[in-house]
Amino acid sequence: MKIKYILISILTIAIFSSCKSKKRATEKKVAQKEEIIFAPNEKEVVKKVKPVKKTIRQTTIEYIDKYKVAAMEEMKVFKIPASITLAQGILESSSGNSLLTKRSNNHFGIKCHKGWKGDKTYHDDDEKGECFRVYKDPAKSYRDHSLFLAGRERYSKLFKLKKGDYVRWAKGLSAAGYATDRRYPAKLIALIEKYDLHKYDTKVLGKKFKKEKVKSNKSHLVIKGDTLYSISRKYGLTVEELKKINGLKNNEISIGQSLILK
Repeated sequence: MKIKYILISILTIAIFSSCKSKKRATEKKVAQKEEIIFAPNEKEVVKKVKPVKKTIRQTTIEYIDKYKVAAMEEMKVFKIPASITLAQGILESSSGNSLLTKRSNNHFGIKCHKGWKGDKTYHDDDEKGECFRVYKDPAKSYRDHSLFLAGRERYSKLFKLKKGDYVRWAKGLSAAGYATDRRYPAKLIALIEKYDLHKYDTKVLGKKFKKEKVKSNKSHLVIKGDTLYSISRKYGLTVEELKKINGLKNNEISIGQSLILK
């Protein structure tokens, strides 16, 4: 009988301890950290930014669908090809997935520059801790991009090009010093033609879009996301054929690389 009472006592203590432990675990709260950004060489807090939550990466197609209207609106007002605006947005914001874009809605990496009175954030770019503009609405980032190009003399020649001429626009941006990457024009053109972004140019211009037929003797410029498999599927080749044509010993390719297709 004594043994029975002892067992009951032990069991009661165990249950009580378990409940108490669960209660402590339930009541325990996880501290939410907040990132505080300081301006270079300043002591005061410039802006508090909540950490970016981990989310599923947005695809390029989703990005295009989300911002194609904004790009077309900018073309109507400023004559900048919608295809160019979208391609730049894709390239410079990593399809909206870059840390800077998520934190600031800045899709084109526009820096503060003199006279900017809006919100700011600091991010390492060409130099450490550079000042970038922050937008509440991504559409304002698109508008600022248009104003940035239209308001600078070095880009003035581009606005005299034939409407919707995305090839000359891409090359002209590079020639005017928009980007230091010598492959920048090729990357823009590759994005435009891969995702048929020029169809939005024709829509604004009221023209009928004609998709160019892929020629067997055409080369392919490798862009982010390309693989030998995806390229071979696009042009009706096998991976082995593609490797043989280009003298590749393995499946490694790099962005900006030109692959022969015949």
